[in-house]
Amino acid sequence: MSEPHSFDLILRGGRILDPASGRDAAGDVGIQGGRIKAVADRLPEEAAARVIDVTGRLVTPGLIDTHAHVYEGVTGRFGLNPDMVGVRSGVSTLVDQGGPSLMTLPGFRRFIAEPSRSRTLCFLSAYLVGGLEGHYYPQLYRPDCVDVEATIRVGLANRDLVKGIKAHCEMGGASRWGLEVMKLAKKIALGVGVPLYVHLGRLWPDAEGAEAVDPDLLVEELIPILEPGDILAHPFTRHPGGFISTKTGEVHPVIHHALELGLTVDVGHGSHFSFEMARRTLAAGILPTTLGADMHGYNVKAPSAANDADRSANPFFGVAPFSLAHAMTELLALGVPLMEVMKTVTTNPAHMVGMSDEIGALTPGMVADVAVLDLLPGRWQLSDNSGETVTASEMIVPAFSLRAGDLIEVDSPLLPKPIAAAA
Repeated sequence: MSEPHSFDLILRGGRILDPASGRDAAGDVGIQGGRIKAVADRLPEEAAARVIDVTGRLVTPGLIDTHAHVYEGVTGRFGLNPDMVGVRSGVSTLVDQGGPSLMTLPGFRRFIAEPSRSRTLCFLSAYLVGGLEGHYYPQLYRPDCVDVEATIRVGLANRDLVKGIKAHCEMGGASRWGLEVMKLAKKIALGVGVPLYVHLGRLWPDAEGAEAVDPDLLVEELIPILEPGDILAHPFTRHPGGFISTKTGEVHPVIHHALELGLTVDVGHGSHFSFEMARRTLAAGILPTTLGADMHGYNVKAPSAANDADRSANPFFGVAPFSLAHAMTELLALGVPLMEVMKTVTTNPAHMVGMSDEIGALTPGMVADVAVLDLLPGRWQLSDNSGETVTASEMIVPAFSLRAGDLIEVDSPLLPKPIAAAA
């Protein structure tokens, strides 16, 4: 009778890139029972039931997408299939931003989180309606559509899924009810004991007849409401009301103050991303803490005449498909070092959701969520949501991943095809 193997699987010879340990070197990763068992320069091949040669590839902790919209069905056209965004796109963990509310969280648990192969968490919406139809209807997001005490009760009862609270701070809402919703959302976050995730950048038109809201002043008034650990989203947005002052064209001074106080930054790529705004923000010394793809049902379709009505009704509609790996490539193209890019999708988001002891690192004993990525040299064409095109010298492409030790192929139809730039 043969001895049992020490490992279910060894990933052999890849470039191990693990921000938690600082490791960037070739080696082996051994998996046993759905957990990381060993990371070493060389593990004995005969000790494994299976060995996969990943020489020349990156081996990293499982990717974590901090801004997903995957409440499929309930949020209408907005919600995508979680496994298409998640494991089938090389992403182990998803954080749905504001899809479920206190009323719809039970459905999110039963129909999304439990059956999905991707680990699917959420930042609970501060609003009763959650993320219905991607926030088409601003009248549903007014202060009397927020129930602070009931949302706190639901959040506390579901802390395994609820890792934060989601709300919006932008001019259209402020023209209707000022910052009252933000104050209520902060009360909810404090009551649940989780961070508040704040959307920045215009979402709705101003209320009819209302005086225009100064986007710079709005951001100034927001920051005193927030606390260390809260998250400012969309730093690279092309829409007014973000990090870049509409008056000076530079990062608003209050943003620097906010980061000094301990607030963090999530890219929230989506339909907001602008290379120009990203350059200005990075030049000011601001690196994003986390990188959320912000994929949803309005921005993974290429524009066509057939959906002109949707495009005119929603300013975020009609962006060509992308993915978390594609967003990582864009950070690389902007000059962010590879290890720093990896922090935004591994260690930092694991800390954001309070799960650093389980995910986000290749540490023995932790869950065996592992990403295997190709870093392809070449000339790759990247386009932002303002129409600017840049050429990247490297493209990050997911090859396959492990979710709790199970190998999952990358075959999502939502993944964009890399486009080579003209020579």
